[in-house]
Amino acid sequence: MSLDQPELRRYLVDVDTVSTQQVFTDVLIVGSGIAGLCAALEAAKKCNVTLVCKDSLLMSNTWYAQGGIASVLNDDDSFEMHILDTIKAGCGVCDEQIVELVVSKGPELVEELLSIGTEFDMNNGKIATTLEGGHSRSRVAHAHGDSTGKWIVQALINQVRQNSNINCLENFFAIDLITNEDQRCLGLIGHREKLGREIIWASSTILATGGAGILYRETTNPNIATGDGLAIAYRAGAVLRDMEFMQFHPTTLYIAGASRVLITEALRGEGANLVDCNGYRFMADYDSALELAPRDIVSRSILEQMRKTDSTHVYLDVRHFKDGYFKKRFPFINEVCENFDITPEQDLIPVRPSAHYMVGGIKTDAKAKTNLQGLYACGEVASTGLHGANRLASNSLLEGLVFGKIAAVEAVSDFVSGAKSTQYKKLRYNVPKSDRSKLDTDDVRNSLRALMWRNVGIAREAKALGECDEIILFWQRYVMDKLFDSPAGWECQNMLTISLLMAEAAQQRTQSRGVHFRKDYPDKDDCEPAHIEQVRLENV
Repeated sequence: MSLDQPELRRYLVDVDTVSTQQVFTDVLIVGSGIAGLCAALEAAKKCNVTLVCKDSLLMSNTWYAQGGIASVLNDDDSFEMHILDTIKAGCGVCDEQIVELVVSKGPELVEELLSIGTEFDMNNGKIATTLEGGHSRSRVAHAHGDSTGKWIVQALINQVRQNSNINCLENFFAIDLITNEDQRCLGLIGHREKLGREIIWASSTILATGGAGILYRETTNPNIATGDGLAIAYRAGAVLRDMEFMQFHPTTLYIAGASRVLITEALRGEGANLVDCNGYRFMADYDSALELAPRDIVSRSILEQMRKTDSTHVYLDVRHFKDGYFKKRFPFINEVCENFDITPEQDLIPVRPSAHYMVGGIKTDAKAKTNLQGLYACGEVASTGLHGANRLASNSLLEGLVFGKIAAVEAVSDFVSGAKSTQYKKLRYNVPKSDRSKLDTDDVRNSLRALMWRNVGIAREAKALGECDEIILFWQRYVMDKLFDSPAGWECQNMLTISLLMAEAAQQRTQSRGVHFRKDYPDKDDCEPAHIEQVRLENV
């Protein structure tokens, strides 16, 4: 089967700025994770903010973050050590200036979270920390044991809801960014539950839409993580970078037929061992750091051990923990295990890797700016240069904190310096009518997730990547040309768009580096380009 790439139209829906309900705001923020909420609070100091999110404010990858937030909080740690750990994990692709920027701002911003009510676990009056894979020091702050993200988000949402300069629109699906002929972002067109289409005009727009884990059958991400922000940015002409770098978390609870649940990195930091189906502790066969090796190494080691033992999973062993410690330190995981009749103090915990974090994303600079005027990106949707080819554990919440604030400061500056006089354009765009047969989007979505897991997963090779391209192109011919009127259809179109970009980037990178492992190119090649960039050059 050989197919030409279908024409990717500029907008997924008909756009008519005259007849569609319109909203005007100074700064528009899309997404309610740590980056979006921090951006909203910062921008609201000087202008009016509209924050939209696809589900409720609570629904984000941040909410589900268990392990914590990495920062230099102890006397035996230093910025230099945190920087070196980050760069080492990033496998030569990190932007060292960005790493220094983010790490240096960490302590003050974590203390700021504490001051607004984040209930971090404390130890003798100081924020308690733990060790995680890839870190040379104990520097990961956590809240309520293994529910850090939930408590950070709750504290930020409390602040957002009390701020009269922030208007929150929940259950709002962002369909497409609106741009003018000069490639300036003017806002977006979206769909609000029960109200229909709306256009939100803004002097500056900040994308904080999170990741794309739902592109994979096995994932830790909530159902909203379908890569929408990446897709709408790409259609608008933004540069995407390093889309082949999807990080797989080594340990998610594996119960056949049940949704995957993250088993935090901190568990291994506290001394949990990985054993195979024969009870053999195998990590010494793969890396001297054992269970605390970087995530890409642990994930591949688990996959290889599963292959060797012809098993669907391996196990985490915490039976050597002191009585009562596991339940106290990891109450959420303990509850989940008990719901499946697993008693961690007595039983092994079945785990396997799952898609977890989008390392690549929308290319930004040190000021969170994209190549489109008026458009900023922060958090998981952005490629800032911090993570390189492999994110160091618990650096993601830190990045969201730092760049959420930076994006807001720059967006406000954009507004104050004259962009507030931006002339919003009249736009009329009609989606061409398609006579092709229509595929069932639910079937396509499920099949796509299985395909991505199988062909663009933890270990990759040219033949499988090429097959993936052909299958996605076939589906695109019957899905991308259709006009949908609900989020399910738009999500499917976004997932097909981003999956193809990821598969193509994975084909281009003919080396193994960080989270990108090619079985046919197992070695790192420093002659290969550090970054792979993709951009849609023409607006149809």
